[in-house]
Amino acid sequence: MSEKNREGKRTARERMQAERVADEARTRKKKKLVIGGVVLAVIAAAVVTGVVVQNERSKPETPTAAPAGAIGDKNLVIPVGAADAPSVLTVYEDPRCPACGIFERELAPTIDQLEDQGKIYTNAHVVSFIDRAVSGKGSKYGANALACAQDAGHYRDFHDVLYRNQPEETNDAFGNKATLINLAKQVNGLDTPAFEACVNENKFGGWVSAVQQDFDKSSYKSTPTVLLNGQPIYPKNGNEEITPENLVKWVDAANQGKQLGTPGSHGQSPAPSSTASEANNPSPNAG
Repeated sequence: MSEKNREGKRTARERMQAERVADEARTRKKKKLVIGGVVLAVIAAAVVTGVVVQNERSKPETPTAAPAGAIGDKNLVIPVGAADAPSVLTVYEDPRCPACGIFERELAPTIDQLEDQGKIYTNAHVVSFIDRAVSGKGSKYGANALACAQDAGHYRDFHDVLYRNQPEETNDAFGNKATLINLAKQVNGLDTPAFEACVNENKFGGWVSAVQQDFDKSSYKSTPTVLLNGQPIYPKNGNEEITPENLVKWVDAANQGKQLGTPGSHGQSPAPSSTASEANNPSPNAG
């Protein structure tokens, strides 16, 4: 083979190799562009989804129905006790909140007694954020059941039953509507077809969402949040731990020299007076 032919073949091989390298480079580039396009599409979709989710979270909730007797802005607060009582106890609780369960099991009898004596007017905010972190619907369904009990005039008794029978936080027992309906049998007069339908239909679901959004906008980030005349008293009031004895002492001190209220029916209290309503309670977003 002549030198010229060898040179021609070598040059042809080199051109083929160069072309192959160029083809591989183009292929890699196309793959990168395709992958990049897919990634960008996924990112774009995620951004859109995130905006939609955020918009859903940010969308102001206007409840289509509120339980009877609810008070405050948009009727988001459940009142218990005498509206003309000299002191207001504001409580933010979640039905699945373990600390709320401990608080209620220890202090509910004392709070009930103070309400019956006309010493405090309790304003309850039934929040439902634990479902966000722990799977299930126990917070929301439990809150709706409490609203149903309020609508039937049995809020306080059902509230106390609910917390006495509270499951572990990770146990979504309150997410089973049958469990909530069964607990209502412990409250005289609450186990009715109307209450059962209210629970099963999640009648006050919009109201529950609105209460939670109100809590989200407040400066409070945990439950229970407990205020006496706008001042935090849980877990301490100054240097003193909250106990049944201390709560009575704090309320009596706040009420010194003031006229006690006239207790009404639990959960169906009359409209709040100008001296003991949450409108005069300095707590933010108090309803």
